[in-house]
Amino acid sequence: MSPPFSGSISSSSSSPILPPPLNPESNIVAINVGGHLFQTTKQTLALAGSKSLLSTISDSSQSLVPFIDRDPDLFSLILSLLRTGYLPSKAKAFDLQDLISESQFYGIESLLINSLSNPSQFEAFNLEKSLILPLNGRDPPSTIAATPFGSLHVAHGGKITSFDWSLQRKTTILTHFSAIDSLLALSPSLAAAGATDFSGLQILNLETSRVETILDWENVTRSCSTVQAIGASSQLLFTSFESGRRNSNSIMIYDLQTFNPVTEIGRNEIYGAEIDSAIPATMLNWVSGYNLLMASGSHSGPSGVQGNIKFWDIRTGNVAWELKEKVDCFSDMTVSENLSAIFKIGVNSGEVYSADLRKLGDENPWICLGDRMKVVNGKKAGIGGKIESYGNQVFCSREGGSIELWSEVTVGNGGSKGGLGLGLEERVFRKNLMGRVKDLGGGKVTKLAFGGNKMFVTRKDQQSVEVWQSSGKGF
Repeated sequence: MSPPFSGSISSSSSSPILPPPLNPESNIVAINVGGHLFQTTKQTLALAGSKSLLSTISDSSQSLVPFIDRDPDLFSLILSLLRTGYLPSKAKAFDLQDLISESQFYGIESLLINSLSNPSQFEAFNLEKSLILPLNGRDPPSTIAATPFGSLHVAHGGKITSFDWSLQRKTTILTHFSAIDSLLALSPSLAAAGATDFSGLQILNLETSRVETILDWENVTRSCSTVQAIGASSQLLFTSFESGRRNSNSIMIYDLQTFNPVTEIGRNEIYGAEIDSAIPATMLNWVSGYNLLMASGSHSGPSGVQGNIKFWDIRTGNVAWELKEKVDCFSDMTVSENLSAIFKIGVNSGEVYSADLRKLGDENPWICLGDRMKVVNGKKAGIGGKIESYGNQVFCSREGGSIELWSEVTVGNGGSKGGLGLGLEERVFRKNLMGRVKDLGGGKVTKLAFGGNKMFVTRKDQQSVEVWQSSGKGF
């Protein structure tokens, strides 16, 4: 049995290949794959990366044509991927898992991922529900987290189920939690998880089911602390803690590589009826363009739902800007750096609002994007609403289970594009309902997440995850 890579010509080919001896000085490289001769350049093979098998061949000075005992039809796709950065249309005739295995053999899976699950391929107006990912057990998803190139982690009950970027492979681990409330994907194999009824933030290896480390915070009484929210920048991990007695809270900042503590901000020891300081941050978003951490939280009391949004300068530990939410507090909110704005769903009105990040000094920066519906009989129309931003769009689900797509449009010569130009009051956003007619409706949306060219959706009481992709894309 011949090795997969050797310096001889295959003798099992139906039509023996007898190429001329190779000139080591030539830029042309010949490779015999499964009895078929391929010719390319050294520069093309070098695009596979220094650690790949193909790069090794391009650096070789041997005069014999190297032989690789693999499928030649799949190799032709690999070669096209190296030449153009994309797979040819004929790739759809092949099984994706076969192509993944082949890319792993040649050491170029990262190029394949970039070709098939790149955020630049996300087409918001062309999304359709394309796949349902079933989950084991009876628990519906409590939270989900996606990686930049489309792998997905799903918390359901005390379990975390992970899908690789192709959504072809699934693994499930059991955690110490009875239920998981916060989940952040740190890598395809590493996640941070926490709960509001279990002490500490756990860093989990999802391949080995191992707890790599547990991060905790103690107040002056040294009571245990629970996790309220998790966020991250490219170098730092942010965690909002609340003491078990709910009389103190804080935001801890850790090094994302070592998980060592870096600093602490927003520490509150609560005395008496200090409602504002009693609200821990339940959402953490890093705003890289401004080098600020957005921390927001809300509280329901006798006077209604109140909250606050704070932008922290983590270098000084000071609040750069704060907005107190009292009239129509957010039910959910998100930030879009591409649009230079924050967006919220009003808990009372159910309306979508936006505020320009460049005008946060205004007393009331919120602009209603909807019809300013009146609150009827005190009904909180926005409870349970979900809003997320991705690229240049904002995605929202309110009542009925439909998903809305909000986009900025240009109006005459005075409008602005993509968050550039004039102030937000002169910008116009329009909404569209997403998907085909058969995609509309369904159960109430509980989570929205985005990764690569995909949108992931979970719904109330459903033990599955919806995958939305651009029609006609992928396999």
